[in-house]
Amino acid sequence: MSTDHQSYSIDNQKDAIREFADAMNYDIVATYEDPGRSGLNLEGRAGLQRLLADVETKNADFEIVIVYDVSRWGRFPNPDESASYEYRCRVAGVRIEYCGEQFTNDGSIGSDLLKAIKRTMAAEHSRVLSVKVFAGQCRLIQMGYRQGGSSGLGLRRRLIDQHGRTKTMLALKEYKSLQTDRVILVPGPPDEIATVRWIYDEYVMAGRTELQIARSLNAKGVVTDLNRSWKRESIHQILSNEKYVGNNVWNRQSFKLKQRKVTNDTTRLVRADGAFEPIVDRKLFDRAQAIADARSSKMSNDQMLVVLAQLLKRRGTLSGPMIDAAADCPPSSRYRKKFGSLLRAYKLVGYDPSQNYRFLDIRRRLREVFEEVVQTTIATIERAGGSAVRQSALGVLRVNDEFTVAIAMGRCRATPYGYPHWVASAERGTAADVKVAIRMSPDNQTILDYLIAPANEIGGKPLNCALNKRLEFNTFFYKSLDPLFALAERDAISAAR
Repeated sequence: MSTDHQSYSIDNQKDAIREFADAMNYDIVATYEDPGRSGLNLEGRAGLQRLLADVETKNADFEIVIVYDVSRWGRFPNPDESASYEYRCRVAGVRIEYCGEQFTNDGSIGSDLLKAIKRTMAAEHSRVLSVKVFAGQCRLIQMGYRQGGSSGLGLRRRLIDQHGRTKTMLALKEYKSLQTDRVILVPGPPDEIATVRWIYDEYVMAGRTELQIARSLNAKGVVTDLNRSWKRESIHQILSNEKYVGNNVWNRQSFKLKQRKVTNDTTRLVRADGAFEPIVDRKLFDRAQAIADARSSKMSNDQMLVVLAQLLKRRGTLSGPMIDAAADCPPSSRYRKKFGSLLRAYKLVGYDPSQNYRFLDIRRRLREVFEEVVQTTIATIERAGGSAVRQSALGVLRVNDEFTVAIAMGRCRATPYGYPHWVASAERGTAADVKVAIRMSPDNQTILDYLIAPANEIGGKPLNCALNKRLEFNTFFYKSLDPLFALAERDAISAAR
C-alpha cells in the first residue's frame, strides 16, 4: 500500500482488500503498508521489506497476499524490479492476488502480459510526473521563489501567501504547509550581514585566504548559521553563492527518480537574477570570483596532485574534510571540479579508499539487518496475539505492556590474531528486562545467532562480554528468536466454574 491521492489512499485500499477477502472467504491475518513512502525504490519501504522477509524466512502464516493493483509494488523506473518482488513471493509459496485489477493473476499469458503493461505504465507515470514537477519547480525559481535549502548566514526565509503577503518568518527546519504558499529570501539580522560583508572585505580587500578567514572567525567565537565552527568550505560557500547578490539559482544537482545524483554544469542551471534583496555589492562579488579563479588557475592539475600526494603521505588517508583543512591544498570542491570526482583524484595519487567504503557498506548492511529483526519481532509478536510497541529508534520494545526488550546489533571484528570478536551497539542507559543481541557472521553479512537473556542473568557485565564468552553464557545463545516469541505468547485462560 501507499498514500497516493483519491483511489489509492490507504483507507480506500484497505476497504477494497477487505471486501475482496470477504467475497473470497479469506481471513486477513496481517497487513503490510508503507504510508507516505516513495514507490521509486525499496529503500524506506519497511512494510514491503517486512513482507519479503516474512515470506522468505517462512515466518508468514498465510498463503495469499492481496494487493490492490500492480502499481502498489512500486512505480520503479525499471519494471522488472516490481516483477521481482512478486516472483520472490511466489517462489516462497505465497500466491499474489489483485483486487483492483480487471484480470485474474493466474499465470496465464494474458495476465502476465497485462501485468507487464501495467508495470511499464507505472514506471512511465513516474517519469511523466517527474518531468511535470521539474517544470513546475523551474517556473517557481524563475518567478523568484526559493526551492528548499537553508537560508544561509545573513539571510532568512520569509513565508508569503499566493498574493505576496507576508505570513511569517521560517526558522531552521520549518517548512511551508500549504501548496499555495511561497518562500523568498530576505536580509537577516544586522550582525550576520556584517559578518558576511566582513568575509568579502577580508577576501577581496585584505587578500586573505578562505582558511585564514575561517580561523579568524573561530578565534573570535563567531559561529555559522548552523551554530558550527567555520571551515574553509563554509567560507567558500559564502564567497561563491549568488544568493548574496540577490540571484535565485537552482538545479546545481539532480537526483531524478532517486536513481543517481548528478552535478550539473552551468548550462543546466535554472536562475532568476535580481530575485531577492542583495546584501553584498555585485562588483565586490565579481571581484571575489575573479580572485578565486586566479588563485585556482595558479595551480595546475599536476601541482594539485602533488600537494594531494604530500597530504596523503603525511596523514596516510584522505577525505574531503581533511583536504579542506589542509592549508597547502585547494578545497575539495576544486578537486571535484578539476578531476570530475574526489575518487578520480584519489586514484591519480595512488590512494584506494575501498576499505573506507567497505566500512560504509558494512554499516549499511548492519542497519538493514537490525531494522529487519526489529520489524520481524514486532510483526511476529502481533501475529501471536500480543503487542509490541517500539519505544526507541535503537530497538527498545514494550511487549504486552508487561516487559521491555532491548535489541542490539553485535558486529563482528577480527582481533589482531585473527579471531572473531563481537562488539554490541546497545543504547546507553537502557534498563530493559530482556537483552537481545544479534551476532553477525565474520563478514557481517548474515546473522550467526542470537543472545537472548534476562537482564539479571547478565548482571552488570557489558553486553560485549556476554557476546564473546560463549561458554559462560552458552544457555542463552539461539539460532532463532523463537524463545523471545515464546515469552510474548498470549494463552487464553478458561473461566473458573
